[in-house]
Amino acid sequence: TSSSPEMTFSNYNYDSAYEYYYGNLTDNETYFFTDSTEVCPSSYLHGADIYLPILYSIIFLTGFIGNLFVITVVAAKGKRNGRLVDIFVVNLALADLVFVFTLPLWAVSASQSGRWNFGLIGNALCKLSSYAIAVNRFSNIFFLTCMSVDRYLAVVKLMDSRFLRSSQCIRVTCAVVWLVSLVLGIPSLVYRSVEDNGNGPICLENTQSLFFLGLSLTSVILTFVLPVLIIILCYGTIITHLQKHCAAAGNSRADARRRHSLKMVLFIIVAFIVSWLPFNIFKTIIISSQLSDAELSCYSLSWQRDGLIISCCLAFLNSCVNPAIYFFFDHHFRRHAKNLYLSCLAKPLLLQSHNSSGSFTNIGTSESSWTTVFRGRLQSFDQKG
Repeated sequence: TSSSPEMTFSNYNYDSAYEYYYGNLTDNETYFFTDSTEVCPSSYLHGADIYLPILYSIIFLTGFIGNLFVITVVAAKGKRNGRLVDIFVVNLALADLVFVFTLPLWAVSASQSGRWNFGLIGNALCKLSSYAIAVNRFSNIFFLTCMSVDRYLAVVKLMDSRFLRSSQCIRVTCAVVWLVSLVLGIPSLVYRSVEDNGNGPICLENTQSLFFLGLSLTSVILTFVLPVLIIILCYGTIITHLQKHCAAAGNSRADARRRHSLKMVLFIIVAFIVSWLPFNIFKTIIISSQLSDAELSCYSLSWQRDGLIISCCLAFLNSCVNPAIYFFFDHHFRRHAKNLYLSCLAKPLLLQSHNSSGSFTNIGTSESSWTTVFRGRLQSFDQKG
């Protein structure tokens, strides 16, 4: 299952060999005591209560605006001008959009050193926000896997995959991905809650349950390692196929379009793996040490906690990266974004022309002239894009 910094690691349970008690020995530092009377700082990340809220706020704003922009542009294309891969693009943007709405909660919590002070609804917010993070993580990797398989079918098995690459089949696939992701996120609802560690309420997971720890480790393998292997296999086969058939005769325009979509999907996948790989590595190390009852040093405990907090921030950044990839690396998306901008700009100008016209003839003439002007602008932008 997925995690976020405060809800998992603000009150990390290191097992009975490392019994600890939180105490505010200074205003900004939290310490825990091991059975060897060693005093250990729970974190070496000084100033986290300042830069984490700022970072979460930036991710929220850019992720909200960017993903809403992606959905608007793709929806404005319509079925006539849309691509099959756009169905996955919209679903990815929707998953990221739902996720970023939880970040203000974590920004507030981070500004209070991980405390979850949301009153009577605090426990419900803890569970729901954790659930949203889990569903986002699962749905993202599954959609990216589906996009990789779609690119494989489009390049390698084009003539044998007409049904699998139909819009109806892809929509059904997206519905199945959402359903599976919603089910896999359920443990976040069950095993996360608000608890008081002596310094105030904190949203954290139940690390006492061996079942939950085993489930978390299994989910890392099944929902990250296995999909990444499938993605690598798909793209390895695609690259091999293109190298063998690069000189083959065919529709050069369609081939260029497939290569362009292939490149765009590859950028998205690389961004996702780079963002989420550190998190999954730290998550696996921590769960393995818990399951094995390993006695870790003071430095190792803090290193694990700080590493996961940083890797969580990196993973969260992925929610606002995809819109930038679409805009800068997808000429098809950028062209439609420009068209949408110009059409929105044309409406107030047409309205102004309408209000200033004195007759029906003038209205028709003005509208026609504005239409001609903006068609010329669209054509010039299309040539540049």
